[in-house]
Amino acid sequence: MARPIWTGTLSFGLVTVPVGLYSATEDHSPHFRQLERGTSDRVRNLRVNERTGKEVAYGDIVKGYEIAEGEYVVFEPSELEDLSPGRSHTIEIRGFVELEQVDPIFFDKTYYLGPRGKEYAHVYALLHRALAETGRAGLATFSMRGKQYLAGVRAEEDLLVLQTMHYAEEVRDPRREVDNLPEQAEPREKELAAARQLIEALSIDWDPEEYHDTFGEQVRELVEAKLSGKETVTAEPAPESTNVVDLMDVLQRSLSQAGGREQAEAGDGEKAERPARKAKAKAAGTSSAKGGTTAKRAKEEQPDLSKLSKADLYRLATEQGIQGRSTMTRDELQQALEAAARPGRRLHAVS
Repeated sequence: MARPIWTGTLSFGLVTVPVGLYSATEDHSPHFRQLERGTSDRVRNLRVNERTGKEVAYGDIVKGYEIAEGEYVVFEPSELEDLSPGRSHTIEIRGFVELEQVDPIFFDKTYYLGPRGKEYAHVYALLHRALAETGRAGLATFSMRGKQYLAGVRAEEDLLVLQTMHYAEEVRDPRREVDNLPEQAEPREKELAAARQLIEALSIDWDPEEYHDTFGEQVRELVEAKLSGKETVTAEPAPESTNVVDLMDVLQRSLSQAGGREQAEAGDGEKAERPARKAKAKAAGTSSAKGGTTAKRAKEEQPDLSKLSKADLYRLATEQGIQGRSTMTRDELQQALEAAARPGRRLHAVS
C-alpha cells in the first residue's frame, strides 16, 4: 500500500476525522537524461553562486524576498514553516457548493483522501454519503509543503477525493492573453446546422481505456528501432487549417465520413450472425464467388500477427475492443489478439 504524502484532520463544522492524502495520478511519460553531445556523460544542474561561480550546499541556502533590485529580506526555512500555513494540519471545510457552479479551470491536481484508521470509518462514510446525495463539494483550505491551498472535497465512487484549486487571482483573463478571439461573429445557419449535425454524429461515450499516451509509445518504438539499427519514420504532417471559403464543403465531407463510420458501427450487430450463416453455408457445401469456401477465405485474410509492429497490434486491439491494451507489451497484445480471433471473427490487416 502507498504511504500518504500528507496526514492531518478533515473537519466540517465540529465534526473531525483524521485522514491521509494520497496521489491519485502518476506520470508515465518518457523521461530523458541530459548528456553532452558525443559522450555518455551526464549533465547535471548545480546550485551555483552567480557572483563567485562556486557551488552552494543545500543547507547553506536561505529564502530571499526581493524588495528592490539587489535588496532582500532574508528568511530561514524554519521561519516560513512557523507561519500558520506551514503549521496547519487541518483540511478545514468552510462551506459546501454545488459542483456545477465551479468552472473546471479552477481545479488543479487530484488526490485521494482516506481515513487514518478503521475507528474513523463511520464518520468518513457519513461525509461521503452526504456529499454524494447532495451533489455538493466542500470548499476547504489546507497547507502542504509550506504552501497554503484552496481545495474542493467531493465524493467519488466509494471514497473522498480532494482537488487542489487555483485562487481567482491565478486565473488569467482570456481577453488579455489570447489574440484574435472572435467578437460577436455570427455563423451562417447552414454552417451551424452542419456543425451541430457533425457533433451529434461523432458523439461517443466516455471510456478512459480508449485513450493512451501515443507519444510515449512512439518514443519507446523509436528506442527499439535505434537499438536494432532500423530506419526511423517521422509522423505525418499536421493537417492544414480550414479556409473560411471552403468551410461548408469541409463540413459536408466530414459528415459523409462520419456517416460511413456510423454505417460500419451499425453493421457490427450483423457480425454476430455471420458465424451461424457461415456454418450453414459450409454444411450446404456453398462456395464463395472465387471458388473457395468462406472459412478458407477468412483464414487467408487473417494477418500474420508475428510480423506486425506493436503500433499495428495496438490498432488491431483497439478495433477489437480488447480491454487493458494500453498497458500491454507487444507480445501480450499478440496473445490477446490471437485469443480474440476465434471462429467467425476476422482481424483486418493494418495498412
